[in-house]
Amino acid sequence: MRIVTSAPNIATFRRRLASAGALGLALLPTLLLGGCTDGNWPVLNPDGPIAFAERELLYTAFGLMLLVIIPVYVLTAWVLLRYRASKENPDYRPDWQSNKVDVIVWIGPALIVIAIGTIVWDYTHRLDPYKPIASPEAPVEIQAIAQDWKWLFVYPQENIAAVNELAIPAGRPVSIRITSDTVMNSFYIPGLAGQIFAMAGMQTRLNLQADTPDTYVGRNTQYSGSGFPDQQFTVKAVSADEYQAWLGIVRESSETLDTQTYAALAKPSQKVPVTYYSSVEPGLFDRIIEKYTGDRRRRMAQLDTYAGQFNCGPSDRQEVR
Repeated sequence: MRIVTSAPNIATFRRRLASAGALGLALLPTLLLGGCTDGNWPVLNPDGPIAFAERELLYTAFGLMLLVIIPVYVLTAWVLLRYRASKENPDYRPDWQSNKVDVIVWIGPALIVIAIGTIVWDYTHRLDPYKPIASPEAPVEIQAIAQDWKWLFVYPQENIAAVNELAIPAGRPVSIRITSDTVMNSFYIPGLAGQIFAMAGMQTRLNLQADTPDTYVGRNTQYSGSGFPDQQFTVKAVSADEYQAWLGIVRESSETLDTQTYAALAKPSQKVPVTYYSSVEPGLFDRIIEKYTGDRRRRMAQLDTYAGQFNCGPSDRQEVR
C-alpha cells in the first residue's frame, strides 16, 4: 500500500505543530508556578517583628541593586543599536577617554554599594539573634537540640520536651538556646526568623516572635547525612489558651526523658514521628554541651551583653564553688 503525502498537508501539519509548541511554551510558566501559593513563600509572607524586618531588608537591598541592573540592560541594548555596523558607520572607533563614562561606571555603583553597606550594618545590629525582643511579657524559654535526623525541644520552665514539634504562644517572645549533639546543623524557621547554626559543644541563640496564630515549617538547612531531607519540624503558633492546652497534652504523656531515654533517642533515625515527654532530667542541655567541652570551657564563659542575664559560651550554667 502506498501512502502519498501532499505538500499542503505537510505545511498544515507544521503550522499546527508550531502552534502547539507556542501554546506549550505559553502554558509552561503557569504549570511551573502552579504550586507557588503564599504558603510556599514564607520569607515573603512572614509573621512577627524579626521576619518582617528581614523581609524589609531583602526588599530594600533588591531595590537598590535594581538601580544598577536595569540601567545596565538598557544601556546594553542602546549601545548595540546605536553603534552597530551599518553603511553610514561601518567602522566605529570609540573615544575611550570619556570622563562622563568614567563617572557613570564608577561613581553610581560606588554610591549604591555604600548605601547597601550602611543599611546592612544597621540591620545586622538591629536583628542580632541574641538580642531579646522588647515586650511586657516574659519570653518562653526553649532549648533546641539537633540530632541525627530530628530536633528535640526542651521547655525548661515547664519541664517537658517534644520531638519534631515546636509550640509557641502567639504574641509572646520566644528565646531559644540551640546546640547540636551531632555534626553541625542549621536551625531555620523561614516564616519567623533567619537561620542560625547549631554546633556540638557550643550554644547559639535565637529570639523570635509570632504575632498571629499559624503553622510553619522549620528545618535544618545544613546538609548532615542521609536523613537530611526529612529533618523538618512543625511550628505551631497558637493562642495563649491553646498553648496551655498543648502543655497539658504533653504532661499527660507516659514517656519521660532521662539519660537512658535520651541516649536511645540520640541514635541516628529518620522520619521520627512527633513524640512528647512529660518530664525531663534537669541539666540535660548543659550536659550535652559539656560532654564535648568539659568543665574548663564552662568556667571560661563570659557575659554576653546582648544575652542579658545569660552567659555566652559553651553553657549558661553558672560555676558552682
